[in-house]
Amino acid sequence: MYQWRKFEFFEEKKTKIPEEIEAEIGCCSSGRGRIVLGCRDGTVSLLDRGLQLNYSFTAHSASVLFIQQLKQRNFLVTVGEDEQLPQQKATVCLKVFDLDKRQEEGSSTSAPECIQILRIFTNQFSEAEIMSFLVFEEAPPIIFIAFGLENGCIYCIQGDIARERIKRFKLEVQNGQPGKIRSPITGIGFRVEGQAFQLFAVTPSTVSLFKVEAQTPTAQTLDYIGAEAGSVAMTDRSELIIGRPEAVYFYEIDGRGPCWAFEGEKKLVGWFRGYLLCVIADQRTGKYTFNIYDLKNRLIAHSIAVQEVSHMLCEWGNILLIMADKSALLVVEKDMESKLDMLFKKNLYPVAINLVQSQQADAVATAEVLRKYGDHLYSKQNYDESMAQYIHTIGHLEPSYVIQKFLDSQRIHNLTNYLEKLHEKGLASKDHTTLLLNCYTKLKDVEKLDIFIKSEDGVGEHKFDVETAIKVCRAANYHEHAMYVAKKAGRHEWYLKILLEDLDRYDEALQYINSLEPNQAGLTVKEYGKILIEHKPKETVQILMKLCTEEGESASGGSSSFLSILPSPVDFINIFVIHPQSLMEFLEKYTNKVKDSPAQVEIYNTLLELYLSHDLDFPSLAQTGSSENGELTADRESSAVVMSRTESNGKIRPDDASLERDRQERRQKGLVLLKSAWPSELKQPQYDVDLAIILCEMNSVNEGLLYLYEKLKLYKEVIVCYMQAHDHEGLIACCKRLGDSGKGGDTSLWAGLLKYFGELGEDCSREVKEVLTCVERDDILPPIFVLQTLSRNPCLTLSVIKDYIARKLELESKMIEEDCIAIEKYQEETSSMRKEIQDLRTNARIFQLSKCSACTFTLDLPTVHFMCMHSFHQRCLGDNEKECPECAHEYRAVSEMKRCLEQNSKSQDYFFQQANEYSNGNY
Repeated sequence: MYQWRKFEFFEEKKTKIPEEIEAEIGCCSSGRGRIVLGCRDGTVSLLDRGLQLNYSFTAHSASVLFIQQLKQRNFLVTVGEDEQLPQQKATVCLKVFDLDKRQEEGSSTSAPECIQILRIFTNQFSEAEIMSFLVFEEAPPIIFIAFGLENGCIYCIQGDIARERIKRFKLEVQNGQPGKIRSPITGIGFRVEGQAFQLFAVTPSTVSLFKVEAQTPTAQTLDYIGAEAGSVAMTDRSELIIGRPEAVYFYEIDGRGPCWAFEGEKKLVGWFRGYLLCVIADQRTGKYTFNIYDLKNRLIAHSIAVQEVSHMLCEWGNILLIMADKSALLVVEKDMESKLDMLFKKNLYPVAINLVQSQQADAVATAEVLRKYGDHLYSKQNYDESMAQYIHTIGHLEPSYVIQKFLDSQRIHNLTNYLEKLHEKGLASKDHTTLLLNCYTKLKDVEKLDIFIKSEDGVGEHKFDVETAIKVCRAANYHEHAMYVAKKAGRHEWYLKILLEDLDRYDEALQYINSLEPNQAGLTVKEYGKILIEHKPKETVQILMKLCTEEGESASGGSSSFLSILPSPVDFINIFVIHPQSLMEFLEKYTNKVKDSPAQVEIYNTLLELYLSHDLDFPSLAQTGSSENGELTADRESSAVVMSRTESNGKIRPDDASLERDRQERRQKGLVLLKSAWPSELKQPQYDVDLAIILCEMNSVNEGLLYLYEKLKLYKEVIVCYMQAHDHEGLIACCKRLGDSGKGGDTSLWAGLLKYFGELGEDCSREVKEVLTCVERDDILPPIFVLQTLSRNPCLTLSVIKDYIARKLELESKMIEEDCIAIEKYQEETSSMRKEIQDLRTNARIFQLSKCSACTFTLDLPTVHFMCMHSFHQRCLGDNEKECPECAHEYRAVSEMKRCLEQNSKSQDYFFQQANEYSNGNY
């Protein structure tokens, strides 16, 4: 005990009790921001924080023995003597005062209202000297009052004192030695834990515990040593303290606890904020010392020589010692900063750390003390201990402060330890992860690296930045560790990057992709498909087929809504940038399996470009407008360079025959696709027609071009194709097929055909004769047009068209003769009609019919005669007397013809339609 250090964590302020208090102070209490003093003359005085007298009042007529200020209610409980008649002994009474209610007593003083007075001793409970007194506040208004008596009994009163609804009972302390006189009760203490309500009782020779909550309280002797009055106290954790000359003892419900060997007679013992307070008397010198012990840190927080102390109180966060001569000493605790400064000056950093931890200081203040201790040890080159302190500051001290101190290679072990702790607490940044992994790699400590990387319990629960760890391990060639982290964290792109770019383990990469979810697998194939296609084309195509068709299910019969969920083959075209052959195989397999893909047009466009291209190359036209055009163009250029180099080296270039054979096979597939993807029942094909035409033109695929033009009814473009190819036989056959008006053909093709031969500039007599035969047979073109068109070819002679012209002239002559005869006939009929009209206008008509033309009966009046020489009874005509029933039909037909002619004469469209349909019209 003599080795305990002494510090001045408290400071004293001397003061005194107000002079108005003249009588001897017999008891005191504190609480609710005041000090209450009970005097031997029966008065009670209330002091404020400055130890100034608020007011005094007479509580008892004789003396105040005990006093206690309640905490929950502003009540004051006193025990004192009240004198009766001069001849009688004073009666011991308990009084309860309500300090919130004050009664006027004269003009200068006031007293609180006394709400209850109880006689402590009754006929059932014999009177004895009270040695100790304590009040415990249960649930208001219930209180529990215990009186420790000289005869070894504890007299208890429990209930609502103000209303005198109480019960009284007595507890007896068992004597340690049978037959011996009972010892007085020198100290009492209450302990409440849950429903348990217990009472400590101390005599000079025993320490007992009563279980008061039981219907019949039971007693238990904890120890057979005790203490005198004033040397008993309770801690804030409800532990009993007793002071004896040899030591201070602590008790709990199960018996004696810690024991602290402080020598000297303990006059007074107390507890304040975790400190043990003792007033110790030196038996040799008779002097008194007041010590404040910090038991947790094993130091004496304050020590001062004092006079004889009569009372010790704690209030306002201070300690008040009242001396026998009414002087007072106020002991005030210094603030934490002052205490720490004192310890820092003496380099007592461990003490400072223990102090802030025991005082429950905030974490920031504790970390600052630890930092200073770490700096101190670092300056002494004690790096291991220094790092141990810095580790405790994690979460409050900036890590860079510590890291900068230990960047030297000789201290890499300490730095590694700090960084490990930083990661364990989840406070590490990306840079900290990088630094820690670099430390492991420099130390070549694979075991620790394994622990750091593989010790996590669950997926996604890493205490470090995953991407940083992968990058560092990869850069240090710890590929297995990097792959482990990537796989566990679900960073599939990093896992595959290491497999493919660093380790060239393509089969393993393909197996890993196969194990992923379809969406994730699709993303990884898009990113790393180029490498996989280059080294494992067949296996990669199989994976793509599985992704795009879900081969485990019936994709060919699947609905379009199901197929729309799956990835489209178009999404993966860019990975085939230098492997068009693999792309063609992939798309062929897909189209064979899936017939109604949402991306059917794009797929067929790509296949057409692959099939029809002269040299098998990556599709470009089908991908026009893609957001990846820039990347694809660059890839194509690089691939072209690679292919040209390999071909120039003569290593993989096949012979011309093989190339031509492959080209013809692809072209044949393209033609089949052109026709099969445009069924007759569809108005539009399942590919882009414009793109197909461009491809056919660029690669001279005339057969495909002719098919497309015919499907689009662009017959003139079909003729142009034959003309450009100088295929006269095919040209004439095409005109016969497409220019047949009887089958809905375009007869204007023959005019274009004759124009072509007229401008050909070479002998084509045989072809022209064949054309003229068809033209003459169907009477398609006028002879003048034929003559004018063919006359432009200097290589054609008149003999080519001589027979044709002769036959046409003969036919025309016959037609002229027939027309002349018809003209003469019409002229005669017209002249006869005019004469008849004139006769009708100028001469009278004699009607000689005697019978009705309708009923054939003899005519009688009234009769109606028509200019057509028909006569009718008026009754036979009915209401229609304006036209002859016999001639009405013929007349109406003529009228209708006249009306149509007049109407058509005003319609230009009808005129041009008739002109175009006329067989001998000019074009």
